[in-house]
Amino acid sequence: VQLQASGGGLVQPGGSLTLSCVASGLSLDYYYIGWFRQAPGKERRGVSCIRDGDNYTYYIDSVKGRFTLSRDSTKNIVYLQMNNLTPEDTATYYCAADARGYGPSMDYWGKGTQVTVSS
Repeated sequence: VQLQASGGGLVQPGGSLTLSCVASGLSLDYYYIGWFRQAPGKERRGVSCIRDGDNYTYYIDSVKGRFTLSRDSTKNIVYLQMNNLTPEDTATYYCAADARGYGPSMDYWGKGTQVTVSS
């Protein structure tokens, strides 16, 4: 099983990025997929999650209305669309998968992708 997060980069405040989480060895349709981020000097924390089955999505308050999580079952990819980015969104972003639920100890983790928001 392998997860690969990609799509990070340098963007100006107010800009947008779309992160992708590509899976091999498992079907993302049957897993909770979570996005986490870790800023320099801070602990990794959850940002968003999409649930299997009904695709219910959850967002932390600071990204509500700006971030959108979606799933493309045909490509086995989960996307995190991030709009109106602020410097506070700067972090390394990780995707994770777990068949049981969402939380800090999910079964499968991808390597992170760096998002830097700066003018």
